[in-house]
Amino acid sequence: MTLDDSSLQKFGFIKRETLGSINIDPLQTGGLLTGAAKQALVEWGDGYSVCDFCGGVLDLVKKPPIHDFVHKALPEFLGCDEARVTNGARESKFAVMHSMGKPGDWVVLDGLAHYSSYVAAERAGLNIEVVPHAGSPEYHLDPEGYGKAIEEVTKENGKPPVLALVTYPDGSYGNIPDAAKIASVCHEYDVPLLLNGAYSVGRMPVSAKEIGADFIVGSGHKSMAASGPVGVLGVSEEYAPVVFRKSVHNKVKEIELLGCTARGATVMTLMASFPEVVKRTRNWDQEVENARWFSSRLEGMGFIQRGQKPHSHDLMFFEAPGFYEISQKVKNGRYFLYRELKERKIHGIKSGLTKYFKLSTFGLGKEKLGIVADSFEDILKKYENV
Repeated sequence: MTLDDSSLQKFGFIKRETLGSINIDPLQTGGLLTGAAKQALVEWGDGYSVCDFCGGVLDLVKKPPIHDFVHKALPEFLGCDEARVTNGARESKFAVMHSMGKPGDWVVLDGLAHYSSYVAAERAGLNIEVVPHAGSPEYHLDPEGYGKAIEEVTKENGKPPVLALVTYPDGSYGNIPDAAKIASVCHEYDVPLLLNGAYSVGRMPVSAKEIGADFIVGSGHKSMAASGPVGVLGVSEEYAPVVFRKSVHNKVKEIELLGCTARGATVMTLMASFPEVVKRTRNWDQEVENARWFSSRLEGMGFIQRGQKPHSHDLMFFEAPGFYEISQKVKNGRYFLYRELKERKIHGIKSGLTKYFKLSTFGLGKEKLGIVADSFEDILKKYENV
């Protein structure tokens, strides 16, 4: 490829076609920018913008108030002793795993753990023991399974795992496990617990201390209305010296964070949205009520919601036998649902999915959720005689 003017024309500004649509994509509903964050994105979008004010440690910058955000507001919000901003939830998980273990050690993951939890463990050189879930339809995770997994690792290797992780909630079904009980079980074996809150921190009230978790991670671009990739990491006082240890070559730089992490638009949009994010977590009961109402509407049309019931999170997984039956009869049927929703300015169910899909009701309110439910019903009626 020759980089002449004609070949470069495909780049430059690219319009986002889905703007203005009702967004039900679980990856995006909690990450939609606030008005303040949109302003910050423009104001602080230049490269290393916040580094103009850095004396060597990014989280100590006082103007803009990154120091107060990282060392005061964020620990209180996460319910932990110390916190940092990272380049994403997966980077937060890796920092914990890499600092807590060494190659050949073991980590325990829940059976619904995100793939990035596996990848983080692999990158850290850790072996993985999985706590199985109960399978369809609820995919229940038994807290006592952590004890069995820890005992199995200890029996086979002569020492317990260095860490256990629970996904809260999982990114497939939106199940919220009994994390407090899991923490209690793990601590009976002196195994610390990491709470993966990529879909909870910023959407719902969650406190590492109240749960009993030793570590908590969150995703700014999934659930804290920030421009990503950006994440947060909270650590208890006991393990902070391990995770946030300093380099012997540059005494102000923290090794696991590679000296600095999110800088520029990512951290500034995270801070800009923070006041609104804190406030919206206080309305979580209404979000749950909306999710249950929406699920009930869909089940009345023949959809089947998988996962916990009654559901306690905005992320839900549905089986849609009606849509799947239509897809088997119409031309290019795999994509009929995507096309129908696009015409109705509804975005978030991936192209090609008809039989199974997940979605999120977060932040939409009953009026927009009603539009989505009505649209599903209209589509079923449109093809009922096909």
